[in-house]
Amino acid sequence: MKTRIGVLGPEGTYSEKAALIWSEGMPSTVLVYFKDFDGVLQAVEEGELDYGIVPLENSLEGAVTVVNDLLLRLNVVIVGEVNVPVRHCLVGQGESEIKIILSHPQALAQCRQFIREHYPGAEIRTTGSTSHAARLAQEFGEMAAIADSGAAERYGLRVLARDVQDVRENVTRFIVAGRQIPGATGKDKTSLIIHLAKDRPGALYSILQEFAQRSINLTRIESRPSRRGLGDYYFYIDLEGHQDNSVVLDALEKIREKAGMVKVLGSYPLDS
Repeated sequence: MKTRIGVLGPEGTYSEKAALIWSEGMPSTVLVYFKDFDGVLQAVEEGELDYGIVPLENSLEGAVTVVNDLLLRLNVVIVGEVNVPVRHCLVGQGESEIKIILSHPQALAQCRQFIREHYPGAEIRTTGSTSHAARLAQEFGEMAAIADSGAAERYGLRVLARDVQDVRENVTRFIVAGRQIPGATGKDKTSLIIHLAKDRPGALYSILQEFAQRSINLTRIESRPSRRGLGDYYFYIDLEGHQDNSVVLDALEKIREKAGMVKVLGSYPLDS
């Protein structure tokens, strides 16, 4: 049986690159391409895929909010992570003046300064993925895409400029979604979503205090609107340690007494 791994398509996306890195050494894997992140994670939930790999956050632009929302709603768990250095290129046919620049919204946001300085008059269009943008750029000489250099090679395009992201150190953290939390390795991370039962002075502090008292290091904390009203939020937290670790387990038990909802998204090996 082949291990089926879902990624954003078409071929040549950074999600594909993350999947190839994560699955290196695994026998008999096959990549399945989807048009959006919803499709990837829903297919994992429904058992059509063994794993799905989607971006969770970027060092320049922060959280991928649609993925955070899907993790709240769907019955999947995080079983791994992959940190992928992102080196955007401007790719195209290179034979006409560039009038249109295409890419995924995240990639465009990561290259605002380059576009403003070098192509201030270009029309900006969003696409479902960087590789989809590269594929479209095959069709018209005045179109260029922001994508990985591998996408340029795959779709027969020229690399017109390299490292066009606004900050050279650009990293996207991808998560691997599955249906069963793996066992502890001794070097793990746990991801949670917490919703406070009732907003009150010190409510969030009392939650964070449970981690601090046990010397549990938090590596990420972000808020997302609950859509129940202004000022009501879900808090997404990453911490060092596995949920089966006695110290982490004790902290989670105390937090459940204080919070309205605690959802463990997964415990999984750290990607160093």
